[in-house]
Amino acid sequence: MGWKEAAEPVLTRMPAVRRPEGHVPFKRKLAWTAGILVLYFFLTNISLLGSAEGATDIFGEFRSVLAGEQGSLMQVGIGPIVTASIVLQLLGGANLLGLDTNDPRDQVLYQGLQKLLVVIMTALTALPMVFAGGFLPAQQSLTLGGLEFGHTQVQTLMFLQIFVGGVLILYMDEVVSKWGIGSGIGLFIIASVSQRLVTGFIQPDAGGFFYDWYRIITGQVEIGSIVAGDGLYTLLLQEGHIIALMTTLLIFGIVVYAESVRVEIPLSHARVKGARGRFPVKLIYASVLPMILVRALQANIQFMGQILNSQWAGMPTWLGAYGAEGQPTGGFFYYTAPIYSPDDWMWWTGAVTQEAWQVLIRISIDLTFMVIGGAIFAIFWVETTNMGPKATARQIQNSGMQIPGFRQNVGVIEKVMERYIPQVTVIGGALVGLLAVWANMLGTIGGVTGTGLLLAVSITYKLYEEIAEEQMMEMHPMMREMFGRE
Repeated sequence: MGWKEAAEPVLTRMPAVRRPEGHVPFKRKLAWTAGILVLYFFLTNISLLGSAEGATDIFGEFRSVLAGEQGSLMQVGIGPIVTASIVLQLLGGANLLGLDTNDPRDQVLYQGLQKLLVVIMTALTALPMVFAGGFLPAQQSLTLGGLEFGHTQVQTLMFLQIFVGGVLILYMDEVVSKWGIGSGIGLFIIASVSQRLVTGFIQPDAGGFFYDWYRIITGQVEIGSIVAGDGLYTLLLQEGHIIALMTTLLIFGIVVYAESVRVEIPLSHARVKGARGRFPVKLIYASVLPMILVRALQANIQFMGQILNSQWAGMPTWLGAYGAEGQPTGGFFYYTAPIYSPDDWMWWTGAVTQEAWQVLIRISIDLTFMVIGGAIFAIFWVETTNMGPKATARQIQNSGMQIPGFRQNVGVIEKVMERYIPQVTVIGGALVGLLAVWANMLGTIGGVTGTGLLLAVSITYKLYEEIAEEQMMEMHPMMREMFGRE
């Protein structure tokens, strides 16, 4: 008996959101998407019952990418979903699963396996947060409904809340994917980044863009004294946020431009004379979602370092050295930590305690990790989401279209697609990785990190395209058959 036969009784019984039997009207899709978004914000504002003061955000700067909220029911965010996707993509890429996603039976097994992995990853992420290292300290005792809970029981209660939140976000993502517009993961990232970005602009205290400029304009902070004292560094990066504003605007412009750069392959209908179309191969063909996988992998490495630092008193310095704030200051975990902001690499300003060569090694590793990792995960993403040359050729063939000047044959169309898709996938994945590191190094408004802003802008652009497509198919029902949405 193979693993599929042994696991089938469990995987096929995993709870799932029912698929719509027919076409879902656009307004209903929009209502489901908006409802899930409101529910997400609601859950991020529910604090964990039993938590005490002194909590440490173990994911830190990865929050904008993982779309969670420290100390809330959304503590783990989309982290377990992304980690499960990484595991499945690696196993699928090595052909260890033996699953054919074109087979309906294997599709059910794949989806069940993904859900099971997410549940396991949620538990494995929540356990050390609550029971190890004091990352989420629990109250010594708690009275609830006339019942007294001891320290261990309070910790168990907190673990269950985080676990339930992780499972909820899994099914919220599934609701959006089946009944709404876009994907839940993308929606939650947009919500998280947008909230931090708006807060970075309008928060009425130090660090808020408009507030800090209000202090400069009203003379509460003198520009002359800033330049004379700490130099232009403080004005451009801290008090004035000028570079952060420029980086934020540039990311918006570059992503929108990159989304419009494409190679268009002409198509014509085999039986309808004059019916023509184009198949666009975008520069960012695999989208920026593979960046979530790369950053999540880095987040898991740093997560492991935090656990080892809290539990292993004699951890060797070559593996990791940590400062008073719990951030790596040396060793393997320092060099593999992403660059979050200008303060992490501008050693000449005195903000960094490490030597220049150490900072340069860290930048090089982060850049290499993001560029190569972005290209590799982009390839995995294209193959596992049926966007590769073979799957695309089959889709074009099934739609009745062909490439003018070539025979109407799947193999011929696939060879034409192989001239563009693999190369563009690698170039686009590497380019997005390079752009993310550059944006992180310069910083952004609200501290959303360059990767988070990059993801939010690109996902929003694609969401806009999907909404336009949905509206077009709503106006012209015959187009639903062409897109296979009926």
